[in-house]
Amino acid sequence: MRVKSVALNNFRNYSYLYTEFDKGTNILYGDNAQGKTNLLESIYLSGTCRSHRGSKDEEMIQFGEEEAHIRVVVRKHGLDHQIDMHIKRKKAKGIAINQIPIHRASELFGLLNFVMFSPEDLQIIKRGPKERRRFLDAELCQLDKSYLHDISNYNKILEHRNKLLKDIPFHPELRDTLAVWDMQLAEYGERIISARNKFLIQLNQMINGIHKELSGGKEDLYVKYEPDVSEGYMEEKLIRNQERDLKFGMTSVGPHRDDLCFLIHNIDIRKFGSQGQQRSCALSLKLSEIELVKHATNEIPVLILDDVLSELDGSRQNFLLDSIHGVQTIITCTGLDGFVKNRFEINKIFKVVNGNVAIEDRL
Repeated sequence: MRVKSVALNNFRNYSYLYTEFDKGTNILYGDNAQGKTNLLESIYLSGTCRSHRGSKDEEMIQFGEEEAHIRVVVRKHGLDHQIDMHIKRKKAKGIAINQIPIHRASELFGLLNFVMFSPEDLQIIKRGPKERRRFLDAELCQLDKSYLHDISNYNKILEHRNKLLKDIPFHPELRDTLAVWDMQLAEYGERIISARNKFLIQLNQMINGIHKELSGGKEDLYVKYEPDVSEGYMEEKLIRNQERDLKFGMTSVGPHRDDLCFLIHNIDIRKFGSQGQQRSCALSLKLSEIELVKHATNEIPVLILDDVLSELDGSRQNFLLDSIHGVQTIITCTGLDGFVKNRFEINKIFKVVNGNVAIEDRL
């Protein structure tokens, strides 16, 4: 599995771009705000139907234009697949695979799997639960199409239920309909809790070994799932909390309140870990993602490192770079000095300047 080429029209600061990637390590370098992350965003969007930055569609269209176009060619199982995506203002995306339109984002998932690592991911341990749930959802959506269906429906029902909770004080007769939404929310919520439980079992089978190696054998890492409600009890807890939910006008029960706890020798490093420990755990988490995708799909995902190396010290940089052999990797950075110093093998170099991408000779 690899990205062969990318073509862009009117995407962010790219009026037009066509470039081809090597199956090994690709370096995009240049000053900040030149378009390196924009190019990564287009690739990630083509495989997941969403921006890793959380951007809205209209924000990705070049100023003054009405639509943008992304074309990505993917090599998988010896065959090329072309993904076309039209992004339009105030309209849904148009997506085609091999020139055949698709109608659901789930049809796109699995064609191209990514592990994305950005400086923000280094903060996943010490930031709030929302960031850790985002990690869970992003990974599970890539690995399990049914999870994408379940989390999408759960979020829609949650939105409807919250609106109903706000309306009931003004229209008491609507309270009789609350049970219907509770039943649906519990149905999808239970599926999400179950999927997250299974995912954490798989994650822990891989992450401790990676982290132990990263820490020189000094630390054992365990990731604990902290569900807001235990599996099998969601509908019961929803009913029990109805009065509270009506009082505050929002749903207080469910997987939208879940969290992950990172334990080193039974110490919660979200609260008591050093910055170095937190960053090492984040790095172990990302490297575990690669192994999880391999295990689930029997394929190696594409690894995208968005200016993350500058945020790691030398030992963590070397550990990361030594761990990615055999993985197509696309790396952004501001300079090449670190790669020269470490004699790191680079297969293709691109210099990015103001929305223009030029191929340079290898080091």
